[in-house]
Amino acid sequence: MDPVHAFAAKEVGGKLEPFQYDLSKIGLEEVDIKVHYCGICHSDLSMLNNDWGITQFPFVPGHEIVGEVTAIGAQVKHISVGDLVGLGWFSESCMYCDQCMNGSHNLCATKEETIVGRHGGFADKVRCHWSWATALPKGIDLSKAGPLLCGGITVFNPILMANVKPTDKVGVIGIGGLGHMAIKFLKYWGCEVTAFSSNPSKKDEIIAMGAHSVINSRDTLEMEKIKGTLDFILNTTNVTLDWPGYLKTLAPKGTLHTVGAVLEPIGVPAFSLIGGEKSVSGSPLGSPALTRKMLDFCIRHNIYPITQEFPLEKVNDAIEHLKTGKARYRVVLKVI
Repeated sequence: MDPVHAFAAKEVGGKLEPFQYDLSKIGLEEVDIKVHYCGICHSDLSMLNNDWGITQFPFVPGHEIVGEVTAIGAQVKHISVGDLVGLGWFSESCMYCDQCMNGSHNLCATKEETIVGRHGGFADKVRCHWSWATALPKGIDLSKAGPLLCGGITVFNPILMANVKPTDKVGVIGIGGLGHMAIKFLKYWGCEVTAFSSNPSKKDEIIAMGAHSVINSRDTLEMEKIKGTLDFILNTTNVTLDWPGYLKTLAPKGTLHTVGAVLEPIGVPAFSLIGGEKSVSGSPLGSPALTRKMLDFCIRHNIYPITQEFPLEKVNDAIEHLKTGKARYRVVLKVI
């Protein structure tokens, strides 16, 4: 048995405490990763609070993992001991269904999720299937790379899904952990970027991130000024919004895409879509191949999240920092 030292919650909303568990003999297609850094995502909070009703306790959060491969199974491909890799929300997929075979591993019906029914990366070690251990590009900043493996790919995938063009005018709703990375991607994609924010104090920061303009989403006059102008809007928030109001800002054939896990039904009047051939869509992260492509794009343009670092031993302080809205803009745990 191989012991793993981690931090786990024993109950819903509980504090994370030192926790040890044993890994069985490594599987033929499995990889063990010595964790160097692990980002904290809002999904970790949702799972900690069992907001989605799927959390199993004791619960070890953490799915924005970067580290070094320390062991591999006999049938692992393209990965060697000593490689630096990243691991995000998904940790395994079947590798034979239609979705996996056409490259959409993230849509596999039997995919395994890193912190659902298993232990995640708030630990010194984590295990996954080799296909989801993404090789990190040479020269990447390990201390800032973790959030790219979840938050980054979550907002990068929709850009390709919606066929966003460099000539497009786009909007980003919610300039937090996800939204600020979306702005950076869309800026370097070549788009004219409008950020929607109800916090005027963030305006200078948001412009510095790469947005060309900032709209107060609660100001009806400002919203009216951009009516019918945006080709694509990405929602990164997990709360109910004025959906018809945002749809009015879309140009004909525009798309409102959500990656925020809004739990309430999204109320959209049919005629607000029909008249302009507009659409509403959503997506989960991305495939291993797309994750590699995103990381290459980040290296090419020096795109990283804005991060604040805590040692793993201060994990509860880090969780509280995120919970109280103080994160600017992603929190990362340093494990070694």
